Amino acid sequence: MKSFNGRVAAITGAASGMGRALALALAREGCHLALADTNSQGLDETLALIKTSTLSPVKVTTQVLDVADRQAMDDWAERCLVDHGQINLVFNNAGVALSSTVEGVNYADLEWIVGINFWGVVHGTKAFLPYLKACGEGHVINTSSVFGLFAQPGMSGYNATKFAVRGFTESLRQELDMQRCGVSATCVHPGGIRTDICRSSRIDANMTGFLIHSEQQARADFEKLFITGADQAAKVILQGVRKNKRRVLIGRDAYFLDLLARCLPAAYQALVVFASKRMAPKPRRPVFEPNDEPRL
Repeated sequence: MKSFNGRVAAITGAASGMGRALALALAREGCHLALADTNSQGLDETLALIKTSTLSPVKVTTQVLDVADRQAMDDWAERCLVDHGQINLVFNNAGVALSSTVEGVNYADLEWIVGINFWGVVHGTKAFLPYLKACGEGHVINTSSVFGLFAQPGMSGYNATKFAVRGFTESLRQELDMQRCGVSATCVHPGGIRTDICRSSRIDANMTGFLIHSEQQARADFEKLFITGADQAAKVILQGVRKNKRRVLIGRDAYFLDLLARCLPAAYQALVVFASKRMAPKPRRPVFEPNDEPRL
C-alpha cells in the first residue's frame, strides 16, 4: 500500500498520543478515518484538529470503545464497514502501562492490562481482518513496544502483553504471506514516545522503596525518558506500512535496546539488574546520636 489517499483506516487509542498523530497524518493524505477510544472528550478534540488542519475533505467517524470488550469491537468493525463501505487499515494502537512486582501485583490489574494491551489487539485484528481481505488490499498495524523485545523489572505485566503482541503479529504476518490475500501486518515497537500513557498508567505501592522513591517522582522520571514526539512516531509508522515492513522500531532508544537484546540475548538481564540497583532507592542507615550508648 503505497498511497493512503481514498483509503479507510480504523484507529484505536485515537484520543491522544500516537493514535491522534496517526489520524492527523492520514487525514492530511486524504485517508478516511474511523476513530475509537474510551475518552470521548479526547476523540472530540482529535476530530476538531482534523477539521482545522486538513485541506482535503475526509470522512471521519468516532466511537467510544473499550477494546477489551470483544462484542463491542465486533460491533464497531461492522459499523465502520456500514459507514465507510470498506476498511483498508486497522491500527490496534490503544495501550496502558502497569508497574508492579510479580509477587505483589493483584489479578485485577493483570486482567486490566492484558485485556487492553493484548486482547484489544486480538479483538481488533480478528474483527477487521475479514473486511480487509474483502477489499483485496489491507494492512494490520499492531503496537507492541521496545519492551516487547527487552524486559525490565517491575513491568512484568506490561512486558508480558507486549511480548504477546509481538508473537501474535509475527505469526499473523507469516500466515498472510502464505495466503497471498493482499493483506499484510506490521508490528510496531516504540521506545519512549511523548504520549499520555505515563499519566494513565497504574503504579502499585509495592514499587515504592523497591525501584522508585515515590509515585509522583516515578511519573516525572518516566516522562523524561520520552524522547520522541508522537508526530515523528506516526511518520515512521506510516513509512513502515508503505515499505511493508515486518517490524518498525521508533526512536534511538528502541534501536539501542533492540541491539543490546540481540547481542546479549540472556546476559542483558544482568546489566539491567545492575543498572536498576544503582537507580533504586538506597536503604536509610540509622542515625547515630552522640548521646546514644553503644549496644554490646
